[in-house]
Amino acid sequence: PSADDLAEEMEDVDFEDEGAEEADAEAWDSEDDEGVEDAMEAQDDSEITFSLHSASVFCVSLDPKTNTLAVTGGEDDKAFVWRVSDGELLFECSGHKDSVTCAGFSHDSVFVATGDMSGLIKVWRVDAKEEVWSFEVGDLEWMEWHPQAHVLLAGTADGNTWMWKIPSGDCKTFQGPACPATCGRILPDGKRAVVGYEDGTMRIWDLKQGTSLHVLKGQDGHQDPLTCVASNQDGSLIMTGSVDCHAKLVNSATGKVVCVFKMESVAPKAPISEGEEAESNSVESLGFCNVMPLAAVGYLDGTLAIYDLSTQSLRHKCQHESGIVQLLWEESSAVVYTCSLDGAVRLWDARSGKMISEYRGHSAEILDFAVNKDASIVVTTSGDHQAKVFCVQRPDR
Repeated sequence: PSADDLAEEMEDVDFEDEGAEEADAEAWDSEDDEGVEDAMEAQDDSEITFSLHSASVFCVSLDPKTNTLAVTGGEDDKAFVWRVSDGELLFECSGHKDSVTCAGFSHDSVFVATGDMSGLIKVWRVDAKEEVWSFEVGDLEWMEWHPQAHVLLAGTADGNTWMWKIPSGDCKTFQGPACPATCGRILPDGKRAVVGYEDGTMRIWDLKQGTSLHVLKGQDGHQDPLTCVASNQDGSLIMTGSVDCHAKLVNSATGKVVCVFKMESVAPKAPISEGEEAESNSVESLGFCNVMPLAAVGYLDGTLAIYDLSTQSLRHKCQHESGIVQLLWEESSAVVYTCSLDGAVRLWDARSGKMISEYRGHSAEILDFAVNKDASIVVTTSGDHQAKVFCVQRPDR
C-alpha cells in the first residue's frame, strides 16, 4: 500500500491519546523515503562521535590494557588514536598513502600498529606518540598482534604470512599457495596461527618452526575463498567461514574437520531465482561463546545463526534486515553483538535467540566495531566518515 492509502486507513485513529500510539505514528511516518533518512539521521543513541576522518572509516580497535583508547583507520589514508571517554585526539598515525584497513594495539597497549591496503605497516609507541618501526609488504589482507608478545602477523595478497618482532623487525615468512592469505588468527597458545586462503584452503602454522602443521584442502577445505577464522578460548577448536556459505569446525590438534554448518537458503526475501540468492550470500563473521558451547555465524543475507557445538545443530536463527558485517561475543556471557549494513548495532541473547537491544546513530553502514572488556561500551566505524561510542550497559537505559 502507498503512504496515501495508509494515511486514509489511519485517518480515524486518534494519535493524541497515548504516547505509545504516537510512537506508532512516527514509525508509520517513516514509510516514505525521506522519513527513513530523517529517522536514521535523527536517532543517535551514541555518547561520543569522533569525526576527524574525511571518508569511510574501515577499522577500529580498543587498547586491551585499559580500554580507554581507540585506533581508527579510514579511506582517507589516515589513522588516529583517540580517547574513548571524550573523543579527544591523542595523535595521528601519519604517513600512509592508501586506505588504512588494519589497526590494532599490542597485548599490553604499549604499541599500536596501522596498515594500509598497499602494504605499508607502521608501528607507534603509544606513550611517546612516535613511530618506532615500519615495513612494506605486498597488498595487505589482514594484520594481528600476538596475544602475549610484541610480535605482529600480517597476511598479504601474494599468499605470504609475515611475522615480525617489534621493534627489532626480525622477520619470518610463511609461504602459502600463490593466492591471497585472506584471513588469519593466532591461536591462544601463541605458538600456532591459522590462516585461510582465497583458494579455499586453510593452514595451521607452527610459528616457531615456520612449518605448516595441517593443511585442509579439497573436500576438507572450502570451495570458495575463506572470509574469516576464529578459535575457541583454549584454542582446541577452530572455525572457518567462506564465500561458499559453509562454516567448518576443525580440531586444531588433529587438523580434522569435526563438522560442517551449512546454511540452507530458506529466506526467499524477494522472488529471486535460486542461483542468485545463493551467490549473494556468504559467511562474513563468526565466533565462539566463552561461557557455553555455542558458536555464532553471521551471513551476508542478514542471518545470524547460533549453533550448539555439543549437538552440532542449529539452535537459533536471528534475522537482520540487511547483511551482517561483523559479530562479537561478550567476554563473559552468552550475548552476541552484530553490526550490519543498515547502520545498527544489535545485542542478542544466544540462549533464547531474542534481540536484547538495538543502537543507532550512523547514517551509513557500520564497517567495524569493538566491544570493551566489561561490555559497557561499543565503538563503531562507518561509511558515514564517523566513529561512535555507544554505552550498552544493561539493563537498558
